[in-house]
Amino acid sequence: MKIIPPRHGASFELKKGERLKITDIHGEQVSDFFCFFKDDIEDYLSSGRTLDYLSKIFVANGDTLYSSKSRPMVKIIEDKVGRHDFLLTPCSKDTFKIIYQDHNPHHGCEGNLLQNLKDLGIELNALPSTFNIFMNVVIDQKGHLTVAPPKSRAGDYIVIEALGDLLVGLTACSALQSNNGSFKPIGYEIVTANESSHPS
Repeated sequence: MKIIPPRHGASFELKKGERLKITDIHGEQVSDFFCFFKDDIEDYLSSGRTLDYLSKIFVANGDTLYSSKSRPMVKIIEDKVGRHDFLLTPCSKDTFKIIYQDHNPHHGCEGNLLQNLKDLGIELNALPSTFNIFMNVVIDQKGHLTVAPPKSRAGDYIVIEALGDLLVGLTACSALQSNNGSFKPIGYEIVTANESSHPS
């Protein structure tokens, strides 16, 4: 298992049919996931397309996540938590300025993703909504959003299968509110279809 340190990120290729296992090592730690098709970096993970085609806000085990050009991109194969967010954008310097009143802000998950994706040849100035793994966003009847503590406990994980050759960015989230007030590492590994719970 590879480890992303607290408030850091990673990037890597994920080939069609490979499975990515993302583990919350200590519990209550969010991981922002984003990806592009290797053959078309203008075709990327889309919250809007996915929620539209699934007709629901909360994605779960067995669901397919779609790209901006409506191509099936990844499928959730295993999910030990069952609650993730696909509405909110990755935390950024502006997030910390506006929400936390931090005048010397960390660059956040957006900064980590943008920095690490450069290693794969992808240079952007901003990102849309990411798949915020383990993030627990509660929505009340009036539509108000509350970021509650993640439901994940130490060792919980999710396994995502690539439906095409992908370029992936992944973080250990940098926002206190998302992680119940602390920063912890995230583990990840690429596994085969026959060994989803074991390192390749």
